[in-house]
Amino acid sequence: MIEPLAVGKQQLNLKRIEQVVFDQRPVTIDEEAMEAIESSAAFVHRMAHSGTAVYGVTTGFGANRDQTIDPKDAETLQQRLIVSHACGVGDPLDEEVVRAMMLLRINALARGNSGIRPATLNLLVEMLNRNVHPVVPEMGSVGASGDLCPLAHMCLPIIGLGEVVLDGETVSASAGFEAVGLEPTQLTYKEGLALLNGTQAMTAVGAIVAIRFRQLLDCADAVGAMSLDAVAGRLEALDDRIHQLRARVGQIRSAEHVRAMVAGSELAGAEPGTVDGKVEYIQDSYSLRCMPQVHGASRDVLDHVTDVLVTESNAVTDNPLVFTPDDDHDGAILSGGNFHGQPVAMALDYLSLAISEIGSVAERRCAKLTDKYFSEGLPPFLVDEPGLNSGMMIPQYVAAALASENKNRAHPASVDSLTTSANMEDHVSMGMHAALHALDVVENVERIVAIEYLIAAQALDLREGFTPGEGTGAARDALREQVSFLDRDRILADDINTATDLVRAGIPAQILEETKQRQANL
Repeated sequence: MIEPLAVGKQQLNLKRIEQVVFDQRPVTIDEEAMEAIESSAAFVHRMAHSGTAVYGVTTGFGANRDQTIDPKDAETLQQRLIVSHACGVGDPLDEEVVRAMMLLRINALARGNSGIRPATLNLLVEMLNRNVHPVVPEMGSVGASGDLCPLAHMCLPIIGLGEVVLDGETVSASAGFEAVGLEPTQLTYKEGLALLNGTQAMTAVGAIVAIRFRQLLDCADAVGAMSLDAVAGRLEALDDRIHQLRARVGQIRSAEHVRAMVAGSELAGAEPGTVDGKVEYIQDSYSLRCMPQVHGASRDVLDHVTDVLVTESNAVTDNPLVFTPDDDHDGAILSGGNFHGQPVAMALDYLSLAISEIGSVAERRCAKLTDKYFSEGLPPFLVDEPGLNSGMMIPQYVAAALASENKNRAHPASVDSLTTSANMEDHVSMGMHAALHALDVVENVERIVAIEYLIAAQALDLREGFTPGEGTGAARDALREQVSFLDRDRILADDINTATDLVRAGIPAQILEETKQRQANL
């Protein structure tokens, strides 16, 4: 039994998010946090009956902020808020993204600054723990007052509306709740606003991308090492002394990974002339020689963006915020702008650039290995009877197409802004757009690295009589368990899909880690 994650006490990080999202680690609300939640809800109730105008409690929303709401209409106001904002379009977000959204929203509400009642929050917790996943369309947020539209869809089931996915089947929220023994609730003061006002959709997508990219970077190091090995590349550029002089953490780590993968090779670092067709040279192309520098730069970007995402995952980003009375301050409900997604939007635009570059340099290695003029003696397109066979020609086309698409996706979304809510929201972050672009880019680069995996394995097999590195050989063998050597043309779409599945499962990264551990124990 996995120990539940006590939200409100433990700070979230990517590892804990991953455990809840992918491993179904259950979530509970810490007892001390629950006390703060109860106090916050009680304070909001008092303020609602105080005669004081409280935004979103006794007033309308956005440009309707000057409209007074009678306390007796408080429940109707919150219900209609959720309903009116649930107008998303497009494909549903993936299950893991929705789970991350739910977790991040629970975590923010557990801080006790939102005015939600414990029972309402616990309903969201139970949905997460019982795998009742709301259907959330991907489009509709501009990242201004947070991710209003997707969060509204996420919270519709709480009031008995919308759809959920249960055991892989899409059903009405009411049917899903009945199946797992839950009942919807009636929202009260500020609860609708607390549920849908925040940056949890863009941050959730960003967290999923960051988790996938960290694994993909290790896969790219491992597969890039296979390419270096296949062309009998130089080892001098991997010397740790070079990388220590620059003192960039990501670069040092990527160089270490490539060294580990090619250790023991009869190809990489071979004396000129010992590999058939080997040209006497002392420097590789940049896509090989500068692999640690390029991969490492993206690693450093990921570390920065992860810090932004983790900070946001533990932040309270709804509005207004509730501060209960204490020894030093009177209680207050304060309107502010924590919901603005700019920090996350800019970070995710940066992340898209970093991911895109991994695909760009991997595609260049694909091009090198398939070009008879630059592949150091390998046959054209890595196949016998070139001309009759096209071999690996077109997979490199596909890699180029994906890399080109990434150039469009990597254009920063955060530089755009369109006014909404009758000019009240006159600058927006487009953070959800940045997040979805990053998700598209990481999926494309997983495919590009998978194509390089196919090409590099084919090239290694063509170096008959030479033993590849400990890690590169193991990675080649793992692919060969699923994809056979290409001796003549066949439909390669299935091979690309299979290799992509291996990359997404982290098989090259796993082989890299196992190789490092074996070498450390020698």
